[in-house]
Amino acid sequence: MKRLAAVMALAVAGLAGCSSADKPKPTPLEELAPKIAGRQVWASTIGRVGFPLLPAVHEGVFFVASGDGNVLALRADNGDLLWRASAGGAIAAGVGSDGRYTSVVTRANEVITFEGGRELWRKRVPSSVVTPPLVAGERVFVMGVDRAVHAFDAIDGRRLWTLQRPGDALTLAQAGVVAAFRNTLLVGQGPRLAGVDPLRGTVVWEVPMASPRGTNEVERLADLIGPLLRIGDQVCARAFQSAVACADASRGALQWSRNVGGVQAIGGDAERVIGADASDRITAWRAATGDVAWTNEKLLYRGLSGAAVVGPVVAFGDSEGWVHFLSAATGEQQLRLRTDGTPVLGTPVLAGTTLLVITQGGGLFAFRPN
Repeated sequence: MKRLAAVMALAVAGLAGCSSADKPKPTPLEELAPKIAGRQVWASTIGRVGFPLLPAVHEGVFFVASGDGNVLALRADNGDLLWRASAGGAIAAGVGSDGRYTSVVTRANEVITFEGGRELWRKRVPSSVVTPPLVAGERVFVMGVDRAVHAFDAIDGRRLWTLQRPGDALTLAQAGVVAAFRNTLLVGQGPRLAGVDPLRGTVVWEVPMASPRGTNEVERLADLIGPLLRIGDQVCARAFQSAVACADASRGALQWSRNVGGVQAIGGDAERVIGADASDRITAWRAATGDVAWTNEKLLYRGLSGAAVVGPVVAFGDSEGWVHFLSAATGEQQLRLRTDGTPVLGTPVLAGTTLLVITQGGGLFAFRPN
C-alpha cells in the first residue's frame, strides 16, 4: 500500500502539470509606475532545481539546495557563502535547518544531515519525500508522501519513532506541513492538521481544515500545503484545491475555513491571510474572521507562486520570472522586479527584510522592498 500511495501521488503531480496546457494564456502585464522603492541586493546560482525548493531560514542565514545535490548556507544580507556540502545524489525535497544541523532528502529516500557542511549521518525512509525536513530540538522530523512521520536524533541519526496512520492511497506530491509550535509538532494528515507529541510521536489533537468533496479520489484530494503560516497562536494553511483555513494551535481548535480552490501556499500577517486561487485570483481574508478583505484579478493565469508578506507588501513570483509586490492592505500593485525569466518555484522566504526568490533555472535572487 505504501508503494501504491507513492506512485499515485506522483501521478497526481503529473496530472497537475498537464492541466496547465489547458489554461488560458497569462494575463498581459500592465504598465506599472512603482509606488514603493525596492531593489535586488544580490544574486547567485545553485544549478537547476527541478522541484519546488523551499529553503530554510535561521538567524540571518538561507539554507538552499539544488536538484543535483548541492547544499549551501548563504548570508541573507549579502549572499556570502558560509559553507557548501554535497548530498551525493539528486535531492527530492527542500532544506530543514536549525542553524546547527541541516537536513535534506534525496530521490533515493535518504535523509542526510550535515553540521556546518560536514555530513553527520544518512538514513533511509521507506517512501518518497517531497516535504522539507523539520530540524528542531535536536531532532529531524521527516514526512513521506504516504503521510508517515519519522523522527531521528539529529546528532547520530537514531530513529526515535514513526507515526503511521491509516489513510487514503492517493496523496499529494507537493510539500506538505511539518512545523513546530511551542512544544508541539504540527503535521498535515490529508486535510487534517494534527498536533503531535514530538517526544513520543503520539497525536495530541487533530483539526479538520477542509471538508473535501468530489466524485473520485483525485477530486477529494485535499492535503495541506506547506509552508504553514503562523500568526501568534494562530496557524493557517491551504488545503489543496479545497479550502483556506486557520486554527488555534494552542487549543487545537478550528477558527475558520473558506472553500476556495488553489494549489500554492498562503502568506499573511496579523491582519490578513493572502493567497492566489487556481486561476491566480489573489484574495486577502481577515485573519480573525475569514471575511474577504480584497481581491485582485490583474495577474490571472500567470502561474503564481506561494505568497510571502514583507512588511506592508505581499510578494508573488510568476511563471515568467517576475516578482510582483502588492499592498497587503489593499491589493494594489506596488512594484514589479525581474529574475532570470524562468518560473519562480515554491514560496519566497524572508530573513529580516531580505526576500529570497528561487527560480527553476537555479537562480537565487534576493530583493529588499522599501
